[in-house]
Amino acid sequence: MSKGKQEYGKKFGLMIHIQEPNSPWEVVHMDWVTGLPSSGDKNYNMCLVIVEKYSKTPIFIPCHEGDTS
Repeated sequence: MSKGKQEYGKKFGLMIHIQEPNSPWEVVHMDWVTGLPSSGDKNYNMCLVIVEKYSKTPIFIPCHEGDTS
């Protein structure tokens, strides 16, 4: 780094290895996708996305805006 230049931003710590799951359905990630246009016979406008980390298989469940987890 040359003189007169300042470092900006956050200092990052050491990287940590995240252990992979040993069997299916040991680790599951879920998230809502909202703001979708209405579609289907029942006018779904949200989607619950579930990803099983071992196989990285996504599951998409259509939902309505008023649905909760």
